[in-house]
Amino acid sequence: MSDYLETSAGRRIAFHSTPGKGPGVVFLGGFKSDMTGTKALYLEEWAQRTGRAFLRFDYSGHGDSSGQFEDGCIGDWAEDARAIIEAQTDGPQILVGSSMGGWISLLLARSMPQRVAGLVTIAAAPDFTEQGFWPSFSEDQRKTLLQSGRLELPSDYSDDPYVITRQLIEDGREQLVMTEPLPLPFPTRFLQGTADDDVPMQWALDLLDHATGDDIRLTLVKGADHRFSTPECLALISTAVEDVLG
Repeated sequence: MSDYLETSAGRRIAFHSTPGKGPGVVFLGGFKSDMTGTKALYLEEWAQRTGRAFLRFDYSGHGDSSGQFEDGCIGDWAEDARAIIEAQTDGPQILVGSSMGGWISLLLARSMPQRVAGLVTIAAAPDFTEQGFWPSFSEDQRKTLLQSGRLELPSDYSDDPYVITRQLIEDGREQLVMTEPLPLPFPTRFLQGTADDDVPMQWALDLLDHATGDDIRLTLVKGADHRFSTPECLALISTAVEDVLG
């Protein structure tokens, strides 16, 4: 059973919290994913085994949280993440952001650096609405999006189409991290597969080049895909978290 937090914005956020020692670890999931994914549950089991505080949650419009996916945008989901971290954790946390969660963790590192002790990203997708979606759309698709407010795309992960909204694209332009200074003054580990069809390896190299900090490393895993959920990849995630904690 999930617990729930009512945010000041009126959204009901589902979460699971594991008590333990700090700094705690917070998992931030990807676009249209939820907190029951392989990586989230693997890290929860790791946290329970090592006595580490751990938090996983669903953004609004995802999983067990309130709202419709199509009504949300990056800014809303970053607000959800900030609200749950402020309400359910104490002190600085290790943020583990997967795909879109990588973008959101970077937004949090910028907006609440005092609550971030370290960062691990997995196939981070910063600015993906602008550097991924928008340039990939045809002129007809852009026209459909701007006129009707929505565009349906096939999904590799579900029978239901991805619905991309005009709000998602326009809000994404207000949340960009790759066009502004990006200081990460804490241990930071970027993980990226070379066979990722959703997040190009170049994005990881660009992020490494763009971010500033004294302890930032990128690990490329040859042949790993976007799910990054093989036993070897999962072990690499917990190793990166332990490295940041150390």
